[in-house]
Amino acid sequence: MHVNGKVALVTGAAQGIGRAFVQMLLEKGAKVVLVDLNREAGEESKRTIFIQCDVADQEQFEGTFKKAVEHFGKLDILVNNAGVNNEKNWESTIQINLTSVIRGTYIGLEYMKKGNGGDGGVIINISSLAGLMPAAHQPVYCATKHGIIGFTRSIAMAANMGNYGVRLNTICPGFVNTPILKSIEKEENMGQYFAYKDEIKNMMKFYAYLFIFSPSLIAEGLITIIEDDALNGEVMKISASQGIHFQEYNQLPFQLRKL
Repeated sequence: MHVNGKVALVTGAAQGIGRAFVQMLLEKGAKVVLVDLNREAGEESKRTIFIQCDVADQEQFEGTFKKAVEHFGKLDILVNNAGVNNEKNWESTIQINLTSVIRGTYIGLEYMKKGNGGDGGVIINISSLAGLMPAAHQPVYCATKHGIIGFTRSIAMAANMGNYGVRLNTICPGFVNTPILKSIEKEENMGQYFAYKDEIKNMMKFYAYLFIFSPSLIAEGLITIIEDDALNGEVMKISASQGIHFQEYNQLPFQLRKL
């Protein structure tokens, strides 16, 4: 699917990876809806609208999609990117990192799938390499990112069987130079794991040559997923050492038929 002329909605769009997504989509000619709790979402343009929203609030989140479709007339691309790192308030971490991704996916499908009058499209849910391995100092964050991968791979199969016309994929970045990476230095974020902040920082320094890079590389991966119509249910991994590549899984022995 070509990006030019398509309508994209990006959550967590005010900074970091989300901001890089917005900039790349605009460069490719998309019309973009920026969704974030923070009003510092950047300059608006004729191809961009900003909607302030707490993705953990169901009513607000549903209203965001409605406003986006009312403004642009359709929705082609959804990027569920909003996320936090807060081991102290772990219930909120689950609500924002996982529940809102599931909810956003279901709302997006209602607007996008062909059986409902939509034109189809692409949904990309942002996970992390922490979704593919254990993270001793971020167990709840790690659990939410594992959940995103399992949910997205499963709903991608369901969308294929149901002929929704919507592809769903996951992106798993490594350590990215964004504000969320700096949250490990705050006790209000790390809770009991704050005592290990120096150990975490030393680990990050050790793996810096492998993992730490700019959000712009993640944005390149996003465009790859949007434009390659063969990608569905895939888990894209992005690291400084290997660039953009995919997680390999064994072929499932049993596949359900399409409806």
